[in-house]
Amino acid sequence: MATEHERILIVEDDLKLADLIQAFLRSQGLEVDLLTDGAGAVEHILASNPDLVVLDLMLPGEDGLSICKRLRAAGYARPVLMLTARSDDEDHIRGLELGADDYVNKPVRPQVLLARIRALLRRTAETEPTSGAPVNRLTFGPLVIDHARREAWLRNQLIDLTGAELDLLWLLASNAGRVLSREEIFNALRGIEYDGQDRSIDVRISRIRPKIGDDPELPRIIKTVRSKGYLFVAVRP
Repeated sequence: MATEHERILIVEDDLKLADLIQAFLRSQGLEVDLLTDGAGAVEHILASNPDLVVLDLMLPGEDGLSICKRLRAAGYARPVLMLTARSDDEDHIRGLELGADDYVNKPVRPQVLLARIRALLRRTAETEPTSGAPVNRLTFGPLVIDHARREAWLRNQLIDLTGAELDLLWLLASNAGRVLSREEIFNALRGIEYDGQDRSIDVRISRIRPKIGDDPELPRIIKTVRSKGYLFVAVRP
């Protein structure tokens, strides 16, 4: 559920669509601000630090891909959800490679957008401390993943991971030794059924591997199991 602390920023130059999305999300209890130009968007986002950015791919002033890249380089670690009028896989993959957490194709269905936003907000919410708290840190040799702090280290060096990459790495690592199908991964991370064509999981894994010291050509930590999915190998000290 949304809280008063969950602030969404929409960067969209289609005023009719932007107003529609803003009104719908506000009716669902979210605090929503709006920008209609890419120029100055990075500076505004870094200054206001919203909990999530809904970012159009095609914008006047500066396009969404460039904005996303600059945000990640500047250290903005909160979710970025991209809107695109194209169904071209290359645009989706490029966005994911630059640090986007998810994307929604136009025409936008407000209920679908809301579901994606809530899923991203749930995954990035801070873990509440409890007396019977679950394991929030996993160690595999020189690799340490801390889910509560939303950080990972390799040989005591902080790994530069997007929020979506950290979520995927944690999911795989917490199921070490068990093959996870793309269907399981997709449903766990995005809360919707896998359509058999989306390549976002494969793209993220290809980006995670070198960051955790895995060989992309001959992986030994995150292995691809043909026709089944992915296996995180529990290599420990």
